[in-house]
Amino acid sequence: MNKNWINRWRTVAAAAGVASLISACGTDKVPPPQGVVNRVALQAFNGANACQDLETYLEDTAVMQMRTQLEAERDGVPSWGWWGWFGGPERGVADTAFPSANAAGGAAPAPTDYTTTNNQVAGVDEADFVKNDGTRIFAVSGNTLHAVKSWPADQLAVQGTLELEGYPRELFLDGTDKAVVFSSIYTWYPLSSAGGVSCLNLNCGYSYANTVKVTEVDVSDMANLRVTRETYLPGHYNSARKVGTSVRLVLSDEFNFPPGFKWGPDWQEGLWNDKAALKAAYNRVIAQNETLIRNQTLAEWVPAAKIKVGAQVTLVPHACDAFRKVNAPTRLGQVSVVTLDLAASTIDRTSILAEPGEIYASQNNLYVATRHWWWWPAPGQRDTTYVHKFDISQPSAAVYVASGSVDGYIVDQFSMDEAASGHFRMVTTIQTRVPDTQNPQNWWGTMQTTNRLSVLGENAGYLDVVGQSADLADGERVMSSRMIGDKGFVVTYRQVDPLFTFDLSDPTNPRKLGELKVPGFSTYLHPLDANHLLTIGTYMPDPANGQTNWSARALQLAIFDVTDMAHPVQTHTQLVGTAYGWSEAASEHKAFNYFAARKLLAIPFADWSPVYTAGNDYWSSFTSDLRVFSVDALTGFTQKGAVSMSDLYSVYQYDNWTYYWQPSVRRSVMADDFVYAISDSGIRVANIANLAAPLATARFNKYVER
Repeated sequence: MNKNWINRWRTVAAAAGVASLISACGTDKVPPPQGVVNRVALQAFNGANACQDLETYLEDTAVMQMRTQLEAERDGVPSWGWWGWFGGPERGVADTAFPSANAAGGAAPAPTDYTTTNNQVAGVDEADFVKNDGTRIFAVSGNTLHAVKSWPADQLAVQGTLELEGYPRELFLDGTDKAVVFSSIYTWYPLSSAGGVSCLNLNCGYSYANTVKVTEVDVSDMANLRVTRETYLPGHYNSARKVGTSVRLVLSDEFNFPPGFKWGPDWQEGLWNDKAALKAAYNRVIAQNETLIRNQTLAEWVPAAKIKVGAQVTLVPHACDAFRKVNAPTRLGQVSVVTLDLAASTIDRTSILAEPGEIYASQNNLYVATRHWWWWPAPGQRDTTYVHKFDISQPSAAVYVASGSVDGYIVDQFSMDEAASGHFRMVTTIQTRVPDTQNPQNWWGTMQTTNRLSVLGENAGYLDVVGQSADLADGERVMSSRMIGDKGFVVTYRQVDPLFTFDLSDPTNPRKLGELKVPGFSTYLHPLDANHLLTIGTYMPDPANGQTNWSARALQLAIFDVTDMAHPVQTHTQLVGTAYGWSEAASEHKAFNYFAARKLLAIPFADWSPVYTAGNDYWSSFTSDLRVFSVDALTGFTQKGAVSMSDLYSVYQYDNWTYYWQPSVRRSVMADDFVYAISDSGIRVANIANLAAPLATARFNKYVER
């Protein structure tokens, strides 16, 4: 144990600002972690010195964070360092066939009812790799945008394709004429990682990309998809929302250190056995790194965007006064809210100098969550989330409004919700570091966990906590949550699944009303109707004699009756597959497709049987299909069948090796009496009356049938 290091933490003022943090660099000391800031705010870089102030802040903070990690390594103490601390744990209808008179699609120009993306908020579209408008489905597979005619159902067919640069991620449809596709690509910048260069000609995936490309495509003629504008934005794609013709794109970008930067001394024989020499080597690296950091220019730290229309290319530098810093400790990074007004063909950017987090958007406001950064562990620390509110009521810009803080961390976007009153609700899991009384040598302590629902209200540029629930489910963590009007629902988990219900009618007093414990846990909660929840998650039997029977684990659908909020009841369950089964819908709400007009639920599903059958290859034990269920609050679940795409294999031959790939079903669309299963290999449609007999298949590529 390094006592000098511990004493340093205890003696340097914890309230030091960034300027005083950097002043400590010359004394070979990094101050202790700053405490949580309750009145958090974003501070803009304004005036004649905005650009110089921005560059100074970036370099000062980068030096401080670099020193934090390297000094911790030098002195042999734990540190969250540059990589930070994320705080979370390793985080019916009767069974009768529907009318089949239109089994071949009929002559109707469009379906009466159909499903689209499962969005959290009505009127706020969320980007996904599949979009449809009832008669057309647009899907990204590989690096290609596929335009598919989907109605009439029996005429399902790919009508056009467009190869896109890089790795297409998600898209929007805008009216009948335009698609907007977000792709991740690699672009050389002065401070870019060389890793991207080495992957230019290899299938290294979008993780090596450093630029988001926005491709606007004219899709009015599906057989002739045409690019109209391309926008290149430095950063990584996080998520996007669309309200009307206004697209809000959230990007993040890590801090790119200059060439020659090192995270430790070069290896030398015997160096790590000589403490004095090793410390001197670390000090030299620290000094050299600081020189490199301060020698860079702002244009290198913050590369310009680029807009391409035809052959004309326009550079768009990121304005200095569009950056804001947080008056609280957050790891250095960049979160950008980019507004694309498709009607006016304009672009606007505003950026927060912090690491990225989840986002939530209503039709009028967008919220960005970031995390408090503890530089190294110590008792007394508590997880904290900062949330920043932007007004997006105008289609061409996002305007900063206010910021606030809550204890804990959020699980996903459903941990956040804006009430009709304008109050903002957040569900968090709170981990607090406390002394380890059982192991006094563990001076950095151990963690205590609880959970809470907090309500924030806007107050003169701040989001203040105006109400919060009592702490609940100590020792457990939030698995899912949903706030619907004046009702709130929270699921936590450790051994059993407690569903908590809340009365949110009084923002200053959110009250827990009821609690129900059932085996397993739910990971997504969907409003079935005003008094019932439809959920997906994992069934886990109650432990017997302290042992859990993991072989009984299974994907589970469930219905909860919350008519009496004080006494919620799990009324129906449906197990799906074996202990090896899984569904993307359990972790991605956009894969969960409930068709209210027909009381149908479709989920992609995959399973694997470890039982080998003689004469069959590995893939014979693997299943990927679309499972369809009738759902009724009174009678529960009825299995309608599955749409399988297991025959769509891709076979690659290389030297003496053969590679098999069976693309998993990932999304679905339902329209009137028809169900469409969507995978990277194509789209297949069947009538709900006979899911085992597909009507048509639109293949995205030339696949080899098994």
